[in-house]
Amino acid sequence: MPVVDASWETWLSSNVARGCSIDSMIDAMVQAGFATEAARAAVHKAFGRDPAEAAEAAEAVEAVEAAAPAPAATEAALVKAAPQTYQYDESPVARGNVIRAHDRDVHVLMRCERPQVIVFADVLSPDECNEMIERSRHRLKRSTTVNPVTGKEDVIRNRTSEGIWYQRGEDAFIEQMDRRISSLMNWPVENGEGLQILHYGTSGEYRPHFDYFPPDQAGSAVHTAQGGQRVATLVIYLNDVADGGETIFPEAGMSVAAKQGGAVYFRYMNGQRQLDPLTLHGGAPVRGGDKWIMTKWMRERAYG
Repeated sequence: MPVVDASWETWLSSNVARGCSIDSMIDAMVQAGFATEAARAAVHKAFGRDPAEAAEAAEAVEAVEAAAPAPAATEAALVKAAPQTYQYDESPVARGNVIRAHDRDVHVLMRCERPQVIVFADVLSPDECNEMIERSRHRLKRSTTVNPVTGKEDVIRNRTSEGIWYQRGEDAFIEQMDRRISSLMNWPVENGEGLQILHYGTSGEYRPHFDYFPPDQAGSAVHTAQGGQRVATLVIYLNDVADGGETIFPEAGMSVAAKQGGAVYFRYMNGQRQLDPLTLHGGAPVRGGDKWIMTKWMRERAYG
C-alpha cells in the first residue's frame, strides 16, 4: 500500500495550485493503489478542508452525480501522472572500502542503498580544509535559494548561512579539488557546478529541501536549461562541529555528523531520469561553535 511521502506531498500541492478538482485527484490516487478513504483524507488536507465535513459533502455530491449522465471525459485525465516508485540502479561511485580519488585515497565509512548515500573520511586533509576556510572567510555573502516560480535566487528564513562560489578550476588549488571530487563521484569534471563554501554560525540551519530542481516548478527550467538536472551532491565538512550541525535525511531516518575532512555523498537521479524523494535533506541547527562545508553539485551534462 503506498504512503503519502515527500513525492506525493509535492504532487498534491502542485495539482491544487493547478486548479485540479478534489474528485479527480482522489481518483488518481486510488488508481495508484491508495485506499479511497486515505486518498480522500490526503486530498482534503491538501485543500485545507476538514476530512469529516468533506466526506459528508462528497456523499451528497455522489448521490446527485449517480442520477446524472456520465460526462464524455473526466478531469482525472488532466491530472499529472502520479509519482512513480523510484528505481534504484547501481551507483557510479566505485566499490570498495578505499577509493583512489585522483590524488588521494578516500575511506568509505558507510553505504546506504535506499536512498543512495555514502559517508567518506579523509576527502580533504586538515591543511586543505583550513586553506578553503581562510581563502573564503572574507568573501562570504548571505546564502540564497531558488525561487520555485521565477527561478531567481532569493534570501529566505529557512537557510541561515553565508556562502561563496568558486569558478570551476579558477586556480591550481581549486582545480585540484575539482578533479579529486570528480574522481570520487565518478562523474565528468565538466559536469560539475563550481564549488560552494558555506558558513553557519551558532543556531544556523538549512531546513529540509531537495537539491534537484522539481520538474513541476516553473522556475526550474531556468536552471536546467544549462547542463540539465542535478544528479548527485557531495557535501564536505571543513571543520569539526562542537554540537549539532548534522546533515539530516528525515525521510530515511538518517543523520551524518560533521567531521573535518569527511563528506556525505547522495545521488537522486537514476538512469531513467527519475528523482528520489528520499533524498530530502537539511542541515540541523548548529548548537555549539560554527560549521563550514564545501558542496559540489553534479549535472547530467557539461555545465558552464
